Amino acid sequence: MYPSAVIFDFDGVIVDTEPLHYQAFQKLLNPLNLGFSWDAYVKTYMGFDDRDAFSEAYRRGGKDLSEKELEQLVAEKAIVFQEVIKIGVTPYPGVIDLIRQLHQQKTPLAICSGALRSDILPILGQFDIASCFSRIVTADDVPRSKPDPTCYRIAAEQLMAAFPDELTSKDLIIAIEDTPAGISSAKGAELKVIAVSNSYPVEYLQQADQIVASLEELQTGHWF
Repeated sequence: MYPSAVIFDFDGVIVDTEPLHYQAFQKLLNPLNLGFSWDAYVKTYMGFDDRDAFSEAYRRGGKDLSEKELEQLVAEKAIVFQEVIKIGVTPYPGVIDLIRQLHQQKTPLAICSGALRSDILPILGQFDIASCFSRIVTADDVPRSKPDPTCYRIAAEQLMAAFPDELTSKDLIIAIEDTPAGISSAKGAELKVIAVSNSYPVEYLQQADQIVASLEELQTGHWF
């Protein structure tokens, strides 16, 4: 089966920015005695958007967090993250070539991410692939982060509206994910999912329809 459209997650699928997000969180949370370990980030926070991550850190620390304080933390974290990515970000093997290959074949592409749009666009610009994506759905567009399916539902609906002749149903829209929360989100939107084991071992990704070790495997056209 070859996809009629592909929706990519961003962090953990296109680029390895999770350590950078972790650094940004710790820079803000450590002075408040609310920091957490990398293992805790992987087990609990990875896949959350910034709002849910800060809320969870405050909850676990037994501290109240007002909506105004949360908005300020998210804004400050975005500034810190922009400084961090100026050093440069590394894409995962095969993903840039795969995106360009699909775009050249006129396959509709979208991004569905729990990151902020301001986090994503500069990195897409670094790799010169922003124009490959017809739609980008981010944490700015939805009230809840993955595993809530809203973000994938919106991305699929936007693609179908933009390409009504090519996409008559969701059946051949494939999501590419790297986390259990992301897989649950895409499955909740009734999409088929390919998981890449960039962030989690394969035993955590069994809900996906297919698991690959690298997106290089998809360049040969062997999607399912």
